[in-house]
Amino acid sequence: MTADMNRSFARKAARLLLVPALMFVPGWMAVAAEPSALDTVTQEEIAKFCGGIADSARDQRYLLQKQELEKLQADIDGRIVVLEDRRAEYEDWLKRRNDFLRQAEIGLVEIYKKMKPDAAAPALAEINVELAASIIMKLPPRQSALVLSEMEPKKAAMVSAIISSAADPNTSKEPS
Repeated sequence: MTADMNRSFARKAARLLLVPALMFVPGWMAVAAEPSALDTVTQEEIAKFCGGIADSARDQRYLLQKQELEKLQADIDGRIVVLEDRRAEYEDWLKRRNDFLRQAEIGLVEIYKKMKPDAAAPALAEINVELAASIIMKLPPRQSALVLSEMEPKKAAMVSAIISSAADPNTSKEPS
C-alpha cells in the first residue's frame, strides 16, 4: 500500500505546484473559463467572412464561365458561317455538274442515235453497263433493239436486266 500512497502523494504535490506556476501565465484563467464564447465569436466571424467571399467568388466564377461560353458561341457562329458558305459553294458546284452531265448525256444519246447499230453495239459494250443501259433506254425502241441484237449476248443480257429493273415499279420501293 505504500507504493499507492506514494503515487497519490506525488499527484497531489504536482497539482499543488502546477496551479501556482500557471498563475504567472497571463490570461490562462480567461481562456480556460470561456472557451465556447471565444469559439462562437470566431466561428461567426469566419462564417461572415467566408459568406462575403463566397458570393464574390461565385460571381467571379459565373463571369468567367459566361465569358468562356461567349467565346465558344462566337467560335461556333464563325464555323456555322464557314459551313454555310461551303454548303452554298457545294450546291452551286453540284448544280453546274448536274447541268453539265444532263447536257453531256443528251449529246451522247444524240451521238448514239445517229450511229449505225453495228457500230454503236461494240462501243456500248466497252463502257460501264449502267451507262450503256441508260443510253439504250433513251434511244428509240427500234434502234435499241438493233443495238442489243448486235451486242454480245452476255453484255446484252446485263443491259437488259438493268433496263428491266429500272422499269420495275417495285425496285424503288423500300422493303416493308
